[in-house]
Amino acid sequence: MAQKKDYYELLEVSRTASVDEIKKSYRKLAMKYHPDRNPGDASAEAKFKEISEAYEVLSDPSKKKQYDQFGHDGLKSAFGPGGFDFSRDFTHMSDIQDVLGSIFGDGGGGLFDDFFGGGGRRRSRSGAQQGADLRFDLEIDFEEAVFGSEREITLPMTEECAKCKGSGVAPGSSKETCRHCGGRGAVVSGGGFFQVRQTCPSCGGSGSVITSPCTACQGSGRTKVRHKLTLKIPKGVESGSRLRLAGKGESGFNGGPSGDLYVVLHVREHELFQRRGDDLYCEVPVSFDIAAGGGDIEVPTIDGYAVLKLSPGTESGKVFRLKGKGVPNVEGYERGDLHVRVVPEVPVRLSGKQKKALSDFAALLDNSNYPEKEKFARKVEGFYNRKKVMGK
Repeated sequence: MAQKKDYYELLEVSRTASVDEIKKSYRKLAMKYHPDRNPGDASAEAKFKEISEAYEVLSDPSKKKQYDQFGHDGLKSAFGPGGFDFSRDFTHMSDIQDVLGSIFGDGGGGLFDDFFGGGGRRRSRSGAQQGADLRFDLEIDFEEAVFGSEREITLPMTEECAKCKGSGVAPGSSKETCRHCGGRGAVVSGGGFFQVRQTCPSCGGSGSVITSPCTACQGSGRTKVRHKLTLKIPKGVESGSRLRLAGKGESGFNGGPSGDLYVVLHVREHELFQRRGDDLYCEVPVSFDIAAGGGDIEVPTIDGYAVLKLSPGTESGKVFRLKGKGVPNVEGYERGDLHVRVVPEVPVRLSGKQKKALSDFAALLDNSNYPEKEKFARKVEGFYNRKKVMGK
């Protein structure tokens, strides 16, 4: 028989190493040699077995003391005449399970089910399971987003088969115990120290098989249906807003609760208003005589027309803010504002009489009536003067 290796050398630690140092080294080595990371590698499998044995001893104060004093011979009394045996004396399995669980996830339960024939946590094959959450994208008009509305939507989803009550079995029949796994839902291969526990390929882990499937769902226990729902859209929603309808997702399994439905809203662009947050923006054309001489204009808001007073000589593009005339906040805070940008409009399709009147009016004006035009002319003149100085 080959001589057993020194446990400290296997874990690559000194004999004065602390418990934390031993655990840290085992964590690193377990990740390196774990069979899941080295499929088909017999040497890695053997190494994983050795370091796990070493950790079981060195992580237990009493066994470590015996090993330090008497070596491997000192452990015969602790493990019995057959030596170390995981199936009979793995007192620190929960500790090792925690170490590997932090590496491989799931608390290490599935890992120890597979490689040590039990001892870890198992998932219930018949436990209730919540149905899936669903997402539905809905396009709505600007008016619906601002004022709120109700919409009826139709959703395709799966639910428990009404004919077989979700069992998947034809009425009058029943499921039969899986012959491949004997109803355990898993099969174990290998022997001795190293055993592999796998989900039964015949029954998929359920422990039973359907020989007479339900004709309505073909044995799946689920059928596709279309549900109509009334959706209330609150005031102030915007593109990207999500509405959650609890329990309106897919139905659960084995009596589990239904999932939730999330409706994601997409607001169509509007021909009059543009929205930024809770503020609205609107561009309003005004006649040039009002822009020049001043006066009142009517501007649209979501509440109706509002009167805006323009001063004489209002510049094109000037923006006026109407406080509280924006969108209602979906959370109930203050409403946004409406920003109105005025753009003077040049008249078109003038008659002869209109052109004559316009010419007479223009004759009454001078440069002082066009300050922006005069400012522009000065900038142009300065440019050409600098060019002349440069000799260009």
